[in-house]
Amino acid sequence: MWRESVARDLAEAGYEVVATAADGAQALRVFAAARPDVVVLDLQLPDMSGVEVTSALRVADPAVRVLVLSASGEQQDVLDAVKAGAAGYLLKSAARQEFLDAVRRTAGGDAVFTPGLAALVLGEFRRMAAAPPAAGAGASDVPTLTERETEVLRMVATGLSYKQIAGRLVLSHRTVQNHVQNTLGKLQLHNRVELVRYAIEHGLTEEPG
Repeated sequence: MWRESVARDLAEAGYEVVATAADGAQALRVFAAARPDVVVLDLQLPDMSGVEVTSALRVADPAVRVLVLSASGEQQDVLDAVKAGAAGYLLKSAARQEFLDAVRRTAGGDAVFTPGLAALVLGEFRRMAAAPPAAGAGASDVPTLTERETEVLRMVATGLSYKQIAGRLVLSHRTVQNHVQNTLGKLQLHNRVELVRYAIEHGLTEEPG
């Protein structure tokens, strides 16, 4: 019933629902055939966890945009989903319009979280960045970003949406998206969540001094 309700809300809002799936295995088969722009995924599935499905989707297509829609707001569930590659995490208690906006923003490349969860994710990334670097890790092979790309990356890392970044820098929404896409390509990353992790690991969440 919940799945049908979500599909109906999306269709009524003008989105094309290419398929629905009742379990993780079916979701993976459907994704391989339909290649949707956004996957709206529950964590509690009858055959496997949503985290496992997210990981498998990322293997199939590293650029996949997964928006988790879950009843759980538990810290570990959120972090596990993000580490698996989810681009956003929304609670099922979200209002209909909030959900539709989250799908739109996810399709546009934003990282979307229920208020309060974004800070949790940023805090975890900062904790991970503070851990000792892996053996052999170095800065010699870090790609060079332009001044504007670095500026946009800083704002992405603080949780600002593309619209907010465009307003602050007096740029068009499309220009901000282009900067982000260029940065993703240079850094060989796949989504905004990975960009945030990169920015924190390289100290780009602090204002330049």
